[in-house]
Amino acid sequence: MQSATQRDYAGSVLSNDDKLAMLDELERSGLGWFWATDVEGKLTYLSEAIADRLSVPMDRLVGHALPAVFGALGGDGRTKSLALKLGARKSFTGIAVGLAQGESDVVINLSGRPVFDDEGRFEGFRGTGSDITEQYHREEETERLAKFDSLTGLSNRHRMAQMIDGTLTAFKAAKRNCALMMLDLDRFKQVNDTLGHAAGDELLKQVAARLKRSVDKDCEIGRLGGDEFQIMLPDMDDRGALGEVAAKIIAMLTQPYSLEEGRCVIGASVGIAIAPHDGVTREEVVRSADLALYAAKNGGRGQFRFYTGDLENETIFRKRLEGDLLEAIREEQLFLKFQPVVSAESMRVVSLEALVCWNHPQRGEIDEEEFQSIVDGSSLIVDVGEWTIRQACKEAALWPEALRVSVNVPASHFTAEGFVTSVSNALEESELAPQRLELEVKETVFLGDTNVVDKTLAALFKLGARLSLDEFGTGYSSLSYLRRAPFDTIKIGQKFFAGAMERDGREIGLIKAIVALAKALGMQTTATGLETVQLVDRLKDAGVDSLQGSIYSDPVSASDVMEELAVGTWRIEPGHRVKRARRRTVYRKIQVINDDHSYEVTLRNLSKTGAYIEGLVDVPVKTQFVVDLGGGQLAVATVTRSNGDTQGLEFETALVDDGAGGLCTRHRVSPYELAAAGAPLAALSTGDYKGMQGGMLDPTKSVPKFMYANPAAVDAA
Repeated sequence: MQSATQRDYAGSVLSNDDKLAMLDELERSGLGWFWATDVEGKLTYLSEAIADRLSVPMDRLVGHALPAVFGALGGDGRTKSLALKLGARKSFTGIAVGLAQGESDVVINLSGRPVFDDEGRFEGFRGTGSDITEQYHREEETERLAKFDSLTGLSNRHRMAQMIDGTLTAFKAAKRNCALMMLDLDRFKQVNDTLGHAAGDELLKQVAARLKRSVDKDCEIGRLGGDEFQIMLPDMDDRGALGEVAAKIIAMLTQPYSLEEGRCVIGASVGIAIAPHDGVTREEVVRSADLALYAAKNGGRGQFRFYTGDLENETIFRKRLEGDLLEAIREEQLFLKFQPVVSAESMRVVSLEALVCWNHPQRGEIDEEEFQSIVDGSSLIVDVGEWTIRQACKEAALWPEALRVSVNVPASHFTAEGFVTSVSNALEESELAPQRLELEVKETVFLGDTNVVDKTLAALFKLGARLSLDEFGTGYSSLSYLRRAPFDTIKIGQKFFAGAMERDGREIGLIKAIVALAKALGMQTTATGLETVQLVDRLKDAGVDSLQGSIYSDPVSASDVMEELAVGTWRIEPGHRVKRARRRTVYRKIQVINDDHSYEVTLRNLSKTGAYIEGLVDVPVKTQFVVDLGGGQLAVATVTRSNGDTQGLEFETALVDDGAGGLCTRHRVSPYELAAAGAPLAALSTGDYKGMQGGMLDPTKSVPKFMYANPAAVDAA
């Protein structure tokens, strides 16, 4: 028997009209929408609320196929998924779609089920829809923030790790190459400290925009955090092309930036590793690129470096050198060399620039360039700077009164507490006239505390020491510096007049303008880094006062300076040099392969286009070798000169700069090919291919054809 409640409920069943009224109210409220299709998938019914929400006339919706009305969002394949569901006549729920024509940003969540008659014949679909626009975009933004850097829009560390992992895994199976660049901004911290974090954030945005413009190849760019960036370049192993990309990045990132808080100049260093040569897994490749970046920064910043197997030992040794610096100062292992600065008019030496070298007990002499790279990363930069000024004053006191000495002062030393006092003490102890000491500073010194910089400049002016603005024109607001500081000399660096020898080059015009400006302000001009007589002549015509560079003299020892001065007036004429490929003097054992035989020879020197080897007797001219330069670097070369046990070789494909002042081959033999030639599988990740015949490749195996510009040379080899 039915209860009274059941009887009352049964009597309250809604009529069809009431049901339709409720559905109509539901549709108008926006809480639920309805749709239906015919057998062909064309819409036969759609709630008017959907059309109103989309701002599209109903006749553009009803009568059209459902997948043609609602399309995919962001090309993620939802249209295909919807079409498949309709074609398979299967129920579906929760498919997010938007208007196919892209005229609205409304996102609709569709659900539907197939409808069959009593005899099982398909009649179409019936379904519901709801507006999930806000929810969808909120989730989309959350997902984007999880993958991309919120400041620059570049991939973040997590996404880069995922992409590198996925790419290297796929490329390992396909035996493809992939390059990875690690970037670090130089002097970024100074911008944050002087202009504020808001300026630093804006600078990072501009850096990201420049990175996107500077790399025109298929790549993925990410910001790992702070001022660290990462670039993945699939199917790239040409170190010549990679070096060009890195150089372009560095050039673009070092151009001046305009910020609301002011203008600034930063730099960039780049480390490059290539899979599978420098690692197979993400951890290995990233570590290799990190080591290369560390080497680039230690090499003087503003450089790129490729990873090599020697970098790890070099890094360990460099850290030891930094630790030995204090002992070097105490034990008087440091010494000075001097590079002459010559009067453009009289060719007389008017000044000598002091450069610090190190007579290391184990390493031997460390030249001024390498020493500077060690000091730049050391906490003892002020100690070394004070020693340099003291020693320079001491030695200059022995020279004629007309001869000055100049010392380059890093920004961190210039702004250090007690700097002026240390300079005053050095002058007093050596009894050197203050006007004979010239302190060179770069424009980066003005990125420091303005009050400290201005007080230091005023104190030095009062002391009587000369001031020189080094590398003028490579910064962003040099004119304002000239107004603020009592400079005696403007030094124009090699980078500034790199295009001065071009017929229509505008650099000479700019140099003439700088000379005129300097004269108007009572300052002198010095051009540095000169290597050719032709450039010297053009700079003389432009009115430059003094000239410096290897065309006159490389740095010389203190004893050589005294010998030159003992003769009388020291004059230097510019040398006459013929342009040629720069040769690096080397002395190491390598392997050369010819006619299925491997021979050990001594590599005497190396240039981009050729080399001299020693150790084989009476080798005929036109003999072809495969030269093993180590680390998978095989170069095809032909004997062009032969004299006894010495041969001159010409490479079929020119070598390229390795970013460290050396040379390397564009390509390396793939570790996968080396494995096929007999290398142990462990070599794929360690790079250790020793134990194979010939050192790098069993000559009885085939030599990879990609090494050759002319594939026919394979047979000749």
